[in-house]
Amino acid sequence: MSLIYKIASAEEWRAAQAEGRFMGAPVDLADGFIHFSTAEQARETAAKHFAGRDGLMLLALESAQLGEALKWEPSRGGQLFPHLYRPFETRETLWAKPLPMRADGTHDFEGLAP
Repeated sequence: MSLIYKIASAEEWRAAQAEGRFMGAPVDLADGFIHFSTAEQARETAAKHFAGRDGLMLLALESAQLGEALKWEPSRGGQLFPHLYRPFETRETLWAKPLPMRADGTHDFEGLAP
């Protein structure tokens, strides 16, 4: 199993659950795809794009279940990042857990998969 991770606000996740699908955060909608990270990339993604932001969720999805709409494309430093070129159904999410913030503004991944 190859899990990929999406960091989203709790508000975005609640809206997705109500609709049954995650359409994407504003940055995803602007870029035309949903940004994901691997376990190795998730901490750096949180530090770079979500530093100091509370009220976040970490979502896990199985990459093999997302079909051909999932593309692995170069991004930060040439690393390949998973980008999903479609919304995903909330039922495709294996789990969603709060991503707590420490006092220093970093996120605490302790006890979470990555």
